[in-house]
Amino acid sequence: MSRLGRSLVNAFVAIIISVGVIVAASGLWFQNAIYSDRALPKKQTTVIIARGSTFGAVTAQLERGGIIAHPIAFRILARLRHEEANVKAGEYTIDPHRSSDDVLQTITAGSGQVARWVTFPEGFTAREIAASLAEKKFGSQDAFERAFLAESIDLDGTRTRGLEGYLFPSTYLMPVEVTPRAAAKILVDQFRKELPPGAGERARKLGMSVPQVVTIASLVEREAKADDERPLMAGVYYNRLRRGMPLEVDATIEYVFPTHHDVITRKDLQIDSPYNTYRYPGLPPTPIANPGKASLDAAFSPRSSDYLYYVYKGDGHSAFARTLQEHNANVSRYLK
Repeated sequence: MSRLGRSLVNAFVAIIISVGVIVAASGLWFQNAIYSDRALPKKQTTVIIARGSTFGAVTAQLERGGIIAHPIAFRILARLRHEEANVKAGEYTIDPHRSSDDVLQTITAGSGQVARWVTFPEGFTAREIAASLAEKKFGSQDAFERAFLAESIDLDGTRTRGLEGYLFPSTYLMPVEVTPRAAAKILVDQFRKELPPGAGERARKLGMSVPQVVTIASLVEREAKADDERPLMAGVYYNRLRRGMPLEVDATIEYVFPTHHDVITRKDLQIDSPYNTYRYPGLPPTPIANPGKASLDAAFSPRSSDYLYYVYKGDGHSAFARTLQEHNANVSRYLK
């Protein structure tokens, strides 16, 4: 072999040896970073992982929180295990001196969760909120329903009939061991924060109690589709109440049924229930759903008008009318 050939062989061997050393060193570093290094966290640490967080954002959050020391190794491990999309959002308590492997298993299995995110949409009933909590494994649906419908609160000197209407719909970080009464308190406390300033005085100016206005808000929540029409729809209800007209709100009849009904039939209009606002004038006995902020604001600040009727147009908006004749024309036009 020529001198040049021997030089090339020697160089190639040197490269192979160097690469082998680098690979071995990298393997030892990775092994240590993932399994052996237990310096962090230095004490029990709480971390809240937001919903929708990317794995990169979670890794950076864990590094900032002093929970992991080797973010690159942590991300490599997650990719090797195909766990990057399996992080469970929520609140975790991480014990001190855990390996990166322990931490990854904790946040992907949800085993260290002390609270989980749960969302209750606007217009959910107390029964639907209870079902959602049960579905998320917080406890028994029956237990939550009993707490929501049996408890009551004082609003500006008026005692409510149950908590329907006062369980504010939002996204919550709910403790995994939450009791039904504690869950009710969390939602009611948020409801109180969302009430418009001076709610009691506003209600009195409308000739109502605060629970009565919340009942109006629940009707708006279940009937309105567009936010800008909510104050106008609230005004329709107040106009009808002042004239002694029955409210004739389909959503109040739907509330009587244990499950959702897409269509209210003529037969349904004959149901003998205090929630049947076709048969019984005035407000239903309680709110029929839990209204969101826009509906609460609309009910406490209705828009003044002469409208007494509305019908849904099918395009996200309603057609309003002052007379029955105008209303019947709208019905003919939009409810074909």
